[in-house]
Amino acid sequence: MSAQTSTTGSGLPTGGALSGAVWQRVRGGSSLLPIVAALVAIWLILGAVNPAFLAPENLVNLTLQSAPVGVIALGVVLVLLVGQIDLSVGSLSGLAAAVVAVGSVTLGWPVALAIAAALACGAVVGLGYGALSTRLGLPSFVFTLAGLLFLAGVQLRVLGPLGSINLPFESWFVRSVQQGFLPAGVAWAVVGVTVAASAGIQVVARARRRRADLACASVPQIIVRTVVLAVVLSAIVAYLYLGSARGIGWSVALFAALVVITDVLLRRTRWGRSVRAVGGDRRAAMLAGVPVRRTVVLCFVACSTLAALGGVLAAGRLGAANQGTGGADTYLVAIAAAVIGGTSLFGGRGSAWSAVLGVLVIQSIANGLTLMNVDQAARYMVTGAVLLLAIIIDMLMRKRREA
Repeated sequence: MSAQTSTTGSGLPTGGALSGAVWQRVRGGSSLLPIVAALVAIWLILGAVNPAFLAPENLVNLTLQSAPVGVIALGVVLVLLVGQIDLSVGSLSGLAAAVVAVGSVTLGWPVALAIAAALACGAVVGLGYGALSTRLGLPSFVFTLAGLLFLAGVQLRVLGPLGSINLPFESWFVRSVQQGFLPAGVAWAVVGVTVAASAGIQVVARARRRRADLACASVPQIIVRTVVLAVVLSAIVAYLYLGSARGIGWSVALFAALVVITDVLLRRTRWGRSVRAVGGDRRAAMLAGVPVRRTVVLCFVACSTLAALGGVLAAGRLGAANQGTGGADTYLVAIAAAVIGGTSLFGGRGSAWSAVLGVLVIQSIANGLTLMNVDQAARYMVTGAVLLLAIIIDMLMRKRREA
């Protein structure tokens, strides 16, 4: 048996086969390793040019800046996975921010009620998009572009003639988003629970696959993965809480929790398998009995609801909602983050972690260039170049898979 096909008793490739398998995953686009490597390279370059970039306080600010856009990008990943797109996520996030501000300040609603109303608006918009896609068969590019303009107009109407509404700083919502951070003890407890849960899931998965006589991870592999995860998470927490740094914000923790939940849903549930099936080959999925319409509708609803949540977080971070909230570049950054993170524009390939990596790449570039006093024009050009490179790589991977 050749090195490419030799396996161990556990069904795993050995020696040259293991490195070959890793290389095949990277070339096939199922691995996030190239994106992680690119992010590390960006951080090292920016840190070498300006050491202030890697300072704990700046990285804390970077995570806080990334959370609202990251939540929106997470929803974009879902619609891209089913081969659709939503161009209105920016306008919808701005509308959600306006609803929170008007509801809690002008109308005197409890903040929780105003947030619930904003999220409900997102869900209703998603249901409408799903109906237009599945019932009328309209291209998502067309009706979400119309939605972008329509929702932007609704946002202006909701804000009224003033065009800007400030949220009271004393509000628990604003204080939680701006100054709310996980206590160090809680952060370390989360690391411990996460590592233990990851190890437990891997052990259970290994036992199930062994009973089914399928290839599975060996015990040393599980140990190595668990140790690496523990080291990485511990290093992140220790560095972010170093010195006077504030640590992990509540909005960042919420974003991370949403990513983990979405990742589990995509990889461990029937709905997740349906999402990938619809995105990979919609007709084949329909013939196989996959509920295509329901899957597409749910992805649009999730995308719109997450876009509204991103707008709510943005309003809390700024302490206000105005005509510029969810501006023209918001949806561009969210879509770019999803694509740069490894989600295919053609559906069927991507991960919840694509939103994390993509938004970190974009925000890191913007943050680093800002620290170097580079103007907005250069930041747009660099981000556009990175996006173009990601799309070219996506096209090459797609052609390789088809070949």
